[in-house]
Parts: sequence; structure tokens; C-alpha cells
Amino acid sequence: MSLKNCTRKGCKDVFRAFLVESAAYDGEWEIPRMKPEDAEPERLISFSKSIRHKDSCAWVHFFEDDASIERLWNRPRLYLPILKRYAGVISPDFSLYRDMPLVMQANNVYRGRALGHWLQENGIHVIPNIRFGDERTYGFCCAGIEPGGTIAVGSHGCIKGREDRWYFKQGLSTMMETLRPQRLIVYGSAPDDIFSAYRESGIPILQFDSEFTVCHRKAVNA
Repeated sequence: MSLKNCTRKGCKDVFRAFLVESAAYDGEWEIPRMKPEDAEPERLISFSKSIRHKDSCAWVHFFEDDASIERLWNRPRLYLPILKRYAGVISPDFSLYRDMPLVMQANNVYRGRALGHWLQENGIHVIPNIRFGDERTYGFCCAGIEPGGTIAVGSHGCIKGREDRWYFKQGLSTMMETLRPQRLIVYGSAPDDIFSAYRESGIPILQFDSEFTVCHRKAVNA
């Protein structure tokens, strides 16, 4: 039975098939494709804060705990009018933990792309967010994204320990080589030992401090 054809009475769309009704798919994992975006955000606002506030020039990001963004997956139509109030969205950042079963990591990439595609189909500008784990994820972490556009990546919480930092650098290198972005949005710190080579190659990097960093700085300066 086709997911898109589940029309019998009482059949619930538990797979969120409506998100990908018009989607094309990429690779053996069949990740939904997103349109490339050429954008340069002025400022970011978290999804949680976007629900309560309005800043039409800001872009909504999902660099939050998964529990905070699951509600978008569960009820995307409810939040669509809210997201439309903003300049655009960075596609959802579902986690890819290295000790998470690989199929769950692939599913989180799928969910982020499916929502990103659906938001684009509903008239919202969406910058694709790329999340990667270890080398096992390289076959699908960039799937569905056309090279040459603006992409986003989150470094917050990913580069503190030596091992995490190493995996982040390897994943970032693979991502940059695969997608060759015209512009990179970084949520979190962008230290030279990780990002200088890309800056020197002429790729504009727009770095935004995490909300944790901003709050900590205000507390120190208070």
C-alpha cells in the first residue's frame, strides 16, 4: 500500500506522508530533496522563542534539544503560520549521536529534509542544515542538498572534547567537499583550527553565537 494513497476511512497519516507528496528523492536512503537557497541571515531566533515573539527580519533555527522540536514534526501545520512570520528558516536539526543506531540517524536526516522540503513548498525560505555523525553517516548526511547554495551547520556542543572535535572536523571536511557551498552559516563557535581553511578559500562564514554563550556573556558582564 502506498503511503500517499492511504485514503480509507479512519486511516491516520502516522508517517507524515503529506510532507513529501511532491518530493523527489536522493540516494539509496531516498532522502527528500530540498531547493538550494541563496540567503544571508541578519540574525537568528530559536524555534522555541519564535512561538512567543516576532522578529520579521530573523531566521528561525532549530539548534535545540530534540524534545523542543519534535512538536514541529508531530504538528507541522500548527506551526506553519508562525514560521511564515519570519524571513526564513534553517531546516530542523534532529540529533545524530554516534552511539545511536544508524537507521535512526538516517531517519533523523530524512525528517529534517522532509520538513525542509514541505516548508519550501509552502512558500518559506529554508536554508538546509547539515548534521553528521561518524563516517557511517557520510553516505546520507548531505543527501537531498544541491551543491553551491547556502548551508548551515551547528558547532555548539560538538567541539568541546577532543574526540568530538575530531569527528566534527572530519564530518565538516566531507560536507564542504561534497556540497561546495557558496556561504556557510555556523551556529556556535567557529574556531580557526576548524574553519580557517574554508575562510581562506573564499567561502563567507556567518557565525552566530549560541543562546547559551550570549546568556553567559550577559551574566559575566552584569
